Amino acid sequence: MSVQIDPVTADPTSTATLTAVAVRSKRGRRVQLGILRNRKALVGIIILAVFVVLAIIGKWIAPYNPDTVNATAGLQPPSPDHWLGTTATGQDILSQLLVGTQGVMLVGLTAGIVATLISVIVGVVSGFIGGIGDEILSLISNVFLVIPALPLIIIITGLLPSAGGLTVAFVIAITGWAWGARVMRAQTLSLRKRDFVEAARANGEPLWRIVFFEIMPNLTAIIASGFIGTVIFAILSEVTLAFIGVTSISDWNWGTVLFWAQSSQALVQGAWWWFVPAGLCIAAVGTSLTLINFGIDEFVNPRLRSTAANAGVLRRKKIRARIGFTPVYRGKDNR
Repeated sequence: MSVQIDPVTADPTSTATLTAVAVRSKRGRRVQLGILRNRKALVGIIILAVFVVLAIIGKWIAPYNPDTVNATAGLQPPSPDHWLGTTATGQDILSQLLVGTQGVMLVGLTAGIVATLISVIVGVVSGFIGGIGDEILSLISNVFLVIPALPLIIIITGLLPSAGGLTVAFVIAITGWAWGARVMRAQTLSLRKRDFVEAARANGEPLWRIVFFEIMPNLTAIIASGFIGTVIFAILSEVTLAFIGVTSISDWNWGTVLFWAQSSQALVQGAWWWFVPAGLCIAAVGTSLTLINFGIDEFVNPRLRSTAANAGVLRRKKIRARIGFTPVYRGKDNR
């Protein structure tokens, strides 16, 4: 929607104000889309979005029922009928991976969101209030910091045979928030005495506004790193527990596919299509999360952003390499 200004009756002050507002709105849109201009973050978001979509619609687009046994089609390599081949009992591997994506992504994202929320609340509050409250929250964080997640999950799943993916996700979240809370507490302690926070206090800003608009934006990289680390750990834990047979082997996920492949000695039989696709899916999700983390770091940190920009400029310039010498840039002033 454009604003029409009469050149005869227009007030210069109002025109300048409208121009400033337009510039600020344009700058705000540029900041919002800045993360998408980072190639690493964009590639990571696309890969992760593909797996999230597959987790939602996987069970509807699976060509076969993953539990259907076909004795006449055992251990068939990839073919037009079975794009990723079949198991020793004739089950379609592609269908198993599509259906199993939901369990993996549900555990990873749930554990990441819950653990990140707890770590942000405990870490920021502990670092900002100080005093006896800080000591109590730090003590709680230290207690949860030494609780081993994987053995606790094994014990709980052993006591509760019907425990599903959400139980595993919440156990990982409860035992995995402490490290992020300690890091955010230390960063908050460093930020609460900065000049911009003191200026906000002097201006009479309320506490919630100082926390959300002055401190939290400076913790974006740490929050993103903690979330991504927790998601990766949760996915690997879910896959590991399914692979060693601790969780229910009737619930399909990528670890369950690897469990049956290992039990049937797929590697010895040369059935690479049984375990390689599941391993590639795990690697792809981990790679996408890592790329998103790198992209957020470059977007938030001005030093990394300027370094990436300088690297792009150097790639566009002509650098002539000589054998035995360091490559030298031959510009207009150095020929």
